[in-house]
Amino acid sequence: MRVEVLRLGHRGERDKRISTHVALTARALGADKIIFTVEDEHVEESVKKIVENWGGNFKFEVIKKWKEYIKNFKENNGIVVHLTMYGANVNEIMDEIKKEFEGKNILVIVGAEKVPKEAYELADYNVSIGNQPHSEVAALAIFLDRLFEGKTLYRKFENAKIRIIPSNDKKQVIIKKDK
Repeated sequence: MRVEVLRLGHRGERDKRISTHVALTARALGADKIIFTVEDEHVEESVKKIVENWGGNFKFEVIKKWKEYIKNFKENNGIVVHLTMYGANVNEIMDEIKKEFEGKNILVIVGAEKVPKEAYELADYNVSIGNQPHSEVAALAIFLDRLFEGKTLYRKFENAKIRIIPSNDKKQVIIKKDK
């Protein structure tokens, strides 16, 4: 079972920071891969540096044919969840998604701009994290946290050069030196 996040759209300079945060949130909260539909070397390099220093096997990919990617994903034992404020409430649909998710892969679609109608139609689930305008970063974080029931907050990433030791009263950072 793997989780991928499809960042549908990206408006260059305007979205550089928020798209980076979508990718970092995906990585930190359990996704295995982020897929962009628009190239952005800055975002890609930022993500690669995080993986290099903080560990894990998180992948970054750019695709041009997102509809084809979604169709292929579904054909290969995958379900597609589109996060939108117009969807079914996450509290009401999450149990159904978790049941269907058992033994399957999941692709989470997160829009950057007006999402084309086809994304809604291709999705198995259109899910809202509330029905008010909000950040796609927040929506992704809440969805992944609910999907994994908070367990990803305790993950240890392999090959990490930097690791934080949780502490209530001091900053504890372990930095592994390159040999």
